[in-house]
Amino acid sequence: MNSYLVLGLGRFGKAFAKTMSDLGHDVLGVDRDPEVVQSMSEELAHVIQSEISSEDFLKSIGVSNFDATVVAIGSDLQSSILTTALLKELGARYIISKAQNDLHAKVLMTVGANRVIFPERDMAIRVANNLASHNIIDSIQLSGDFSIMETTIPDKWVNKTINELAIRAKYKVNILAVRKGDTLDISPGADYIFKEDDIVSIMGKNKDLKDLQHIK
Repeated sequence: MNSYLVLGLGRFGKAFAKTMSDLGHDVLGVDRDPEVVQSMSEELAHVIQSEISSEDFLKSIGVSNFDATVVAIGSDLQSSILTTALLKELGARYIISKAQNDLHAKVLMTVGANRVIFPERDMAIRVANNLASHNIIDSIQLSGDFSIMETTIPDKWVNKTINELAIRAKYKVNILAVRKGDTLDISPGADYIFKEDDIVSIMGKNKDLKDLQHIK
């Protein structure tokens, strides 16, 4: 079980906090709006009302004790940047900050964010990629160069092992998991034999994942 600090409980912050809590992780949600805090008290075991960018508050909750901190502040760019900088100064382990635009993202990275996300843009890219390629079920962009893709397997992979196909050497991607119905095989071995209805989770460079989509 990991611990997460979520600063800002707007649409993205709420969804992230609730999902992590439902997955069994320890989550502390913080928002300056008492009504929001009251509504989230039914969803989260730990939720606090406070001014998010307060240095005294951030010190008091011990930000360095959390595995990751999410700065999910909405349109208040100044607060978003200040909070990210304070978290870095106070020793936060891993900082994920929500950005409104590219310039905001650059500033966030400069002041200490380990990762910057654009929730609406990221979702639009995922939906577009899924629609553009019928065999992709879902995808997650890890960085500008790498992604994880969940997809059906090419016909030529059926009844062949991972070793026979030399997937890592030939296609330059890694098989993370294979899903068959309700069964999930994490990190399958080299002797795993692919079946026709297998769904695979693959990680690799975006270029290599795109090339893989054209294999029949």
